[in-house]
Amino acid sequence: MKIVVIDGQGGRLGKLLVEGVRARLPQASIYAIGTNALATAAMLKAGADFGATGENPVIRAVADADGVLGPVGIVVANAILGEVTPAMSEAVGSCRGKKYLVPMNSCGVMVAGVAEKPLNAYVTEAVEALAMVLECGAKPASF
Repeated sequence: MKIVVIDGQGGRLGKLLVEGVRARLPQASIYAIGTNALATAAMLKAGADFGATGENPVIRAVADADGVLGPVGIVVANAILGEVTPAMSEAVGSCRGKKYLVPMNSCGVMVAGVAEKPLNAYVTEAVEALAMVLECGAKPASF
């Protein structure tokens, strides 16, 4: 199974997501796609199998992904201080894989009805939802 983790800035969220997916789904192939080299490096250091940086790697990686994880800003053009291009957000939004998005106020998007939680709690929820769908096809209650 191909899991794509996308992050920008310093890659802190991406690092946590890669670690979570690696621990929960050790058989998965994890593709770390950073909107900048620092984010990619952080995710590779966390245990991703493959890594690349920039717009074209995002577009190519999500095309056949089974799951895509990252901040909510990866589906919003010009989010993450402009690191997410319109082409990136379109590719992520229209890819066939399920998207597991973590609400981050720094992306400039507030999701109504989402309780304020620590980042680690969101990461755990996203990884568990991904695992439930990929392992048994179940639809998690919160997604």
